[in-house]
Amino acid sequence: MGAVKREVYIDYLRLLLIGLVVMQHLSVTYSGIGSWYYVEKAALGPVQQTVFLFFNSFNQSYFMGLLFFIAGCFVPGAYDRKGFWRFTADRFLRLGVPALFYMLLVQPLNLYILRTAGVWQQADFFAWYARYVSSFAFLGGSGPLWFAVALLIFSLFYALFRLLEGEANGSRPLCPLTTRYCIGLILLIAIVAFAIRLVQPIGTSILNMQFCFFSEYVFLFAAGIAASRNQWLAELRYEYGLKWLKAVLFLGIPCWIAVVIGGGVLRMQSIDVITGGWQWQAACYALLESFFGVGMSIGLLALFKEKCNRQSRFWQTLADNSFAVYVFHAPIIITLTLLLRDLQFWPLLKFALLSVLALPLCFALAHFVLRRLPLLKRIL
Repeated sequence: MGAVKREVYIDYLRLLLIGLVVMQHLSVTYSGIGSWYYVEKAALGPVQQTVFLFFNSFNQSYFMGLLFFIAGCFVPGAYDRKGFWRFTADRFLRLGVPALFYMLLVQPLNLYILRTAGVWQQADFFAWYARYVSSFAFLGGSGPLWFAVALLIFSLFYALFRLLEGEANGSRPLCPLTTRYCIGLILLIAIVAFAIRLVQPIGTSILNMQFCFFSEYVFLFAAGIAASRNQWLAELRYEYGLKWLKAVLFLGIPCWIAVVIGGGVLRMQSIDVITGGWQWQAACYALLESFFGVGMSIGLLALFKEKCNRQSRFWQTLADNSFAVYVFHAPIIITLTLLLRDLQFWPLLKFALLSVLALPLCFALAHFVLRRLPLLKRIL
C-alpha cells in the first residue's frame, strides 16, 4: 500500500477549511441558519437571507466532508507503521483526549460565558456542572469536537477491519480515479443522505452528532482510504480538478438557485422542504450537497496541490495552530460576539466585521498563549 506523503498543500488546505469553520459559526450567529451557542435575533431581508443561506449550505456541503477525506488519506499509512495497538492508542490520544477536554472544560466555559452575559439562565453553575458530569450529559457536549469523536470512531472501525483482514490488502492492484467512480460516489452519498433524512432531517442531532450529514462523512473518509491505497493524490492533475471546480460553479450553483427559489426555500417557513422527507426539494438538495462535496473536494485538492505547495514560514505557522483554533474558537468568538452585540449593523456586515476580527484573534491566541501552556501543548 502506498502511504500518502504529507505535503504542505494539505496542511494549507486544512488551514482554509478550519478558517471556514470559524466563519460558519459566525454566520450562524448572525443569520440563525444552523445551530450555535449564541444567535442574535435579527430580521433578514431577502438579499441577506439568500447570502447567508448560500454561504452556510455551500460550506456545509463540502468543508467537513473534505476534512474527513484528508484524515482518511493518512489512516492507512499510520496503521501500517504502528499496527493495531499503537494505532488505536494514538487515535485515543490525538482525538479522544482533546474531545474529552472540550466536553469537560471548554463546553462548561462556553456556557459560563453565556451565563455571565445573561444569555443562559442557570442559577447555580457548579450544581449544574456536577449534574453535567455525574449524569454523563457531557457526552453530548462535544461542540465542534464532534468531528474528533466521529473520526475516532471511524478510525477504530478501520483498525478492526485491518486487524480482521490481515495483510491481504497489500496485494490488491491499483484502481485509478475516474469520473465514473466520482459520479457513482455522488449518487451513493445522495441516496443514503436522503434516506437518513427521512428519520433524521437536517437540524436534528443525537449526542451532538448530526447524522443527517454523515453519509458524506463516512463515504469521503472511505474515499480517503481508497485514495491512499490507490495513490490518487499523487496522480491528481490540476486540469482535472479545475473541471470539477468549473462544474460546481457553472452547473451546481445555478441548480442550487433553482432549487432554493423554485422550491420556495427562501420563505423561511418553508425551509423544511429541503431538510428531509418525501419532497422533491429534499431529494434535489441531497444530490446538490453530494455534488458540491465531491466536486469541491477534488477541485480544492488539485488547486492547492498546484498553487499552494510551496513552503512558507508564515502559512506553516498558521497551519500548525489550526487544530488549536478548531478546539478553542468557540469561547473566543462567543466572547467577541457578546462584547459587540450592542453594535447596530446589518447582520451581513456584522458577520464580515467579526470574521475580520475573530480569525486573527483566534490564531494569535492559539500561537502565543494556548499552545505554550504545558497542559495544552501536549494535546494541541
